[in-house]
Amino acid sequence: MWRGIYRALVVIGVLCSSAWASCPAWSPERMQVEITALDDQLGRWDEAYYRLGNSPIDDELYDSLLQQLQDWRRCVGAVEEDTRPLPVGKVPHPVAHTGLRKLRNSRAVEQWMQGRHDLWVQPKVDGVAVTLVYLQGVLVNAISRGDGQKGENWLEKVKAIPAIPNVLPGSTANLVLQGELFLMVNDHHQQTQGGINARSKVAGMLMRNPRTVQLEQLGLFVWAWPDGPPTMAERLQQLAAMGFTLPQQYSQSVTTLVEVEQWRAAWYSGPLPFVTDGVVIHQGQEPQGRYWQAKPNDWAAAWKYPPVQQVARVTDVEFAIGRTGKIAVMLRLDPVRMDDKWIRRVNVGSLALWQKWDIVPGDHIAISLMGHGIPHLKQVVWREITRATPIAPKPEDYHALSCFTLQPGCRQQFLARLVWLSSSNGLNITGLNKAGWQVLVDQGLVNNLLDWLELTPEQLSAVPSLGAKRAQALYQQFRLARRQPFERWPIALGVPISPLQSATMQNWSQLQQMTLAQWQELAGMGAQKARKVQEFLQHPTFLALVQTLQQHHISGFETVPDRTEPLGDAFAN
Repeated sequence: MWRGIYRALVVIGVLCSSAWASCPAWSPERMQVEITALDDQLGRWDEAYYRLGNSPIDDELYDSLLQQLQDWRRCVGAVEEDTRPLPVGKVPHPVAHTGLRKLRNSRAVEQWMQGRHDLWVQPKVDGVAVTLVYLQGVLVNAISRGDGQKGENWLEKVKAIPAIPNVLPGSTANLVLQGELFLMVNDHHQQTQGGINARSKVAGMLMRNPRTVQLEQLGLFVWAWPDGPPTMAERLQQLAAMGFTLPQQYSQSVTTLVEVEQWRAAWYSGPLPFVTDGVVIHQGQEPQGRYWQAKPNDWAAAWKYPPVQQVARVTDVEFAIGRTGKIAVMLRLDPVRMDDKWIRRVNVGSLALWQKWDIVPGDHIAISLMGHGIPHLKQVVWREITRATPIAPKPEDYHALSCFTLQPGCRQQFLARLVWLSSSNGLNITGLNKAGWQVLVDQGLVNNLLDWLELTPEQLSAVPSLGAKRAQALYQQFRLARRQPFERWPIALGVPISPLQSATMQNWSQLQQMTLAQWQELAGMGAQKARKVQEFLQHPTFLALVQTLQQHHISGFETVPDRTEPLGDAFAN
């Protein structure tokens, strides 16, 4: 449907794709400033849409921002409909255009169907609504939807659309038809191709003066025949005889929710000659046209498809520092529902990319779902007037040789190093994940990457959240880790080499004596990486770790015989 339909009904039906918005904790002055700014922006988009025939923003994103505006207005007690003037025109509709009740899920559809008979399901074609008036079989008027009661005269433009007969074949009837002008496409798959902004393209063609040959690309899907034949089957048959064949081709009689779901899925994934945004369920019998009103009717309802993209408000910006010092940025969002899941955060990527996006709390972003349902940031669609940029970590403070100990600003990278050390890529310490390391760090037991080597069963048992049994098991895992072969230790400590490269190393002396040329001889080791490896191995921080390992007689790091105490039978094969 056109934007005018949504504007008229936005207060009646809240969009179901987002959580009911709570009111922001703003001062009354700021609330008014933000409402005015968003209202003005929507007005500028309206001007481009209605007057110039183009849309700077995708329809579904516009709808989401309009809903945000209405939510904010409710927060200040303004519950009236949007009062911004629309280009409604001066031509009265013979029969009012009604709206559609939006059903949020299958349960709502099933409830709506209960007690209703002679039901039919059709694709919800995404285009621009129009009224056609035929007198004695001749097209005499075509009226834009406008506000549902009055619209603009589109007769000359509609006459230029070959898909709409100017004279009904073999008919001298007087009739009023309501339908959707749509962009004709070949084998459009809604699930994979989305809306392609078809609605705005149709509006643009109709707004241009003089009329354009592009009108030949438009078709018509008739979805209402006020005061027509009494049954849906008869209406479909007679419409087809008059040249309006699509409704008969794409209307299916249904009696159960399962049938509706099947057709909805088929039309969502299969090829269609038009863009759709859901399905519409009709009752076969409708009241007389004189009773129709410009509001949601009782004899038809829409079940829309999951949105391809949606607007979400950013509530916080989080910075995650990995073990190598790379900084990743994550956005926390006011929850929005997409494809049966709640989206609460989205990954931006690197710090540099976040700075390029310039996203701060209060910005409204468009997100979509990529493969496996992963949220993806597409664009910033609106920025609130009051903005505060969060303080980001300094990239120069974090690198491959920073944060081997717990220092101010180092907690994230230090924990990431510990998690890597205990993972299957490192020393394979079973049962110790990030949460476990956090406990040991918070208890003051681990402040250095190798402090765990000195922990005793008594120290571990004293940790409140561990308990004696788990503490003993963890102590045994630490003892096992001490016995890991030398080739695992460099990787566990963060040396930037692969397991294949590390497997050629027998001890610390060999590793230390490797020349730049010898490193470059290894498979997968270029000159730049070789220099990074040497820099890592010669850094004082890493040499201090090596000294600690030598003091604990870790095999491969010392020249005297291995003095590690026997493990006993706890983990015997």
